[in-house]
Amino acid sequence: MPLRVQAYAKINLTLEILGRRIDGYHEVKTILQTIDLADRLDIGPGVRLRVECDDPTLNGDANLVWQAAVKLAKRAGIEPRARIFLRKRIPVGFGLGGGSSDAAAALLALNRLWGTGLSLEKLDEIAAELGADVPFFLRGGTALAEGLGERVSPLPDLAEMPVLLVCPDETIEDKTERLYARITPAHYSDGGVTRRLVQTMMGGQLEVSMLHNVFENVAFQAFPGLSDLFQRVASRVVSRPQLSGAGPAFFCLPSGEEEYQIVAKVLQYSKARACLVHAIIPRPAEGK
Repeated sequence: MPLRVQAYAKINLTLEILGRRIDGYHEVKTILQTIDLADRLDIGPGVRLRVECDDPTLNGDANLVWQAAVKLAKRAGIEPRARIFLRKRIPVGFGLGGGSSDAAAALLALNRLWGTGLSLEKLDEIAAELGADVPFFLRGGTALAEGLGERVSPLPDLAEMPVLLVCPDETIEDKTERLYARITPAHYSDGGVTRRLVQTMMGGQLEVSMLHNVFENVAFQAFPGLSDLFQRVASRVVSRPQLSGAGPAFFCLPSGEEEYQIVAKVLQYSKARACLVHAIIPRPAEGK
């Protein structure tokens, strides 16, 4: 049976870098939250693997969905035969995890479509090979991610909390690599901000003054106009905006319709866009 799958975006409530590993990758500690901005994947049987997208630059093996399908099929000892069409709604390269979420959604749906029967723990192993955020997206919701992002621990959920999301007009090529290249030992921390926020969340509270992202000042230097846009929004909202991932998207939490209307009016003559989304706990893939 063909499957229609939603692949939800994420925001980072905290993001700290603990240091650089021997293999060159950075050790992180971050709190992640899925939101109801989503891509859509339509997945069905095929004579071979075919991945198409409404953004033609993401067709075929250029897409992380393709790599997810190939890795899953190899693990299961089968040929990767499926037809997948991806409708992009999550901006690419904005720190919202769209590509990783698409890959995780594909793993879950193809595991079901192909009847491979791999456990979530086995899918975790494949997900970790695909990218740092992919293991988180297998479950979504609210979670602490550590290591490269592959060690994921659930936290009390923030489901339905309104979030004001702002996306600037453009990003930069090879963004993640270029932003991490700007990180120095002076940016490293011991993860204490994240630990303290986890403690308050476990106690049933979200202290928004504790939200934090190590990339904020780095992103202001890398993205032309981001600092000005950030300040324009900050002057009109209750809670200070927070960067998501390595940016350039940022968000305000909690928010609401009134705040959204104010910010949308501020941005109406710019190419940046605002939208009101909500924290969400994803549901399993459904047949069409």
